[in-house]
Amino acid sequence: MRCPFCGNIDTQVKDSRPAEDHVSIRRRRFCPACGGRFTTYERVQLRDLVVIKSSGKREDFDRSKLERSIRIAMQKRPIDPERIDQMISGIVRRLESLGDTDISSKVIGEIVMESLARIDTVAYVRFASVYKNFQTADDFDGFVSELRPGAAGEE
Repeated sequence: MRCPFCGNIDTQVKDSRPAEDHVSIRRRRFCPACGGRFTTYERVQLRDLVVIKSSGKREDFDRSKLERSIRIAMQKRPIDPERIDQMISGIVRRLESLGDTDISSKVIGEIVMESLARIDTVAYVRFASVYKNFQTADDFDGFVSELRPGAAGEE
């Protein structure tokens, strides 16, 4: 593993243990060249996934990109970070178990929305606003009214 501080390729593992999510290994590393210490995480990857964008462009699946978008939707929500990690790992496992290495961004978005809807409604609406490209307040209003099917006729 290359040292992020000096670029030395000969670093040493000082400690390995399961990460909090129990689906990855946390390794503390040391660089003998510069004395730098850093942490890496290792996780199982069943297959290399390729995301097919709506434009037709293909790009390698990036777990960190998925994680970043979910964490943005979950910002300042009362959800345990470990629960978020478990949800992300579950989404990745589900994508890997679909049986195909090519996955459309639409399928990924629907799986993320389904997972967020079970955990936190606000995060679900936040993610949906980007995923479904809301342009006006009416877009939000229409989407939220679908979450409350009985509310429309009660006025």
